[in-house]
Amino acid sequence: MPSPAKRIGATPAAAAAVEPEGYAGDPNFMASLARGLQVIRAFSEFRRNLTISQVSQATGIPRAAARRCLYTLKVLGYVDEVDRRFTLRPQVLTLGHAYLSSTPLAIVAQPYLDDVSRRVQESCSAAILDGDDIVYICRSAEKRILSISLLVGTRLPAYCTALGQVLLASLPGEQLETYLARVRLVGRTDNTITTVPKLRKVIAQVQKAGFAMLDQELEVGLRSIAVPVRDSRGTVVAAINVGTHSSRFSLAELESRCLPPLQQCADELTRMLLA
Repeated sequence: MPSPAKRIGATPAAAAAVEPEGYAGDPNFMASLARGLQVIRAFSEFRRNLTISQVSQATGIPRAAARRCLYTLKVLGYVDEVDRRFTLRPQVLTLGHAYLSSTPLAIVAQPYLDDVSRRVQESCSAAILDGDDIVYICRSAEKRILSISLLVGTRLPAYCTALGQVLLASLPGEQLETYLARVRLVGRTDNTITTVPKLRKVIAQVQKAGFAMLDQELEVGLRSIAVPVRDSRGTVVAAINVGTHSSRFSLAELESRCLPPLQQCADELTRMLLA
């Protein structure tokens, strides 16, 4: 029996997007809610106002269903419509605020990141692993060093970020292998890791060293170093990093000047999580 997404005429790709692997045909899975969340995620820094057709194209949701989702979100106050173009409204922030306000690390980390940022005069961030991406949950920015804006809630691929490599290195073996089997390694610069064997080797090095250091793998000119943050059981719950421009720090300087304050910050955050 076809899944609900397929019955309404969605493409196989769209159906997979609505119903994650293993949930197709699950009577407890609410496809309409999944579509609504997909529609919200269609908006971004570079797609701030969208037509119904653009939302449909971005999500793979049929146009009629995308229209109903946008209408519902408009009635609930999550989107606005002007000249048949839709934009997110501030009420969307309440969805993320509920998580941030209930996450101890996101609450307590800011002054510690500010201290590291002040000491090294560079940006310092905290992130968690969500699927194949890292998500920024706290940030202290001395200056903008990437072409994209990094804000709380920003998502980046785990494999080409120091934060992500630290978090991947903390995964149990089976979970890591599952990730390596499915991840698509896209070359963002000439330095980006694009083969699974090389990524596996780098992750093993991170596990041994206890930190990750990247040289222009995410973006040309960006260098970064990251360490894990652990909870009371020793489980890695997040990672923190310092990011800088390659013209300001060599790799050796990045390690010698930024690793000690990062490790101290991670230890302090662990103690706060114990309190």
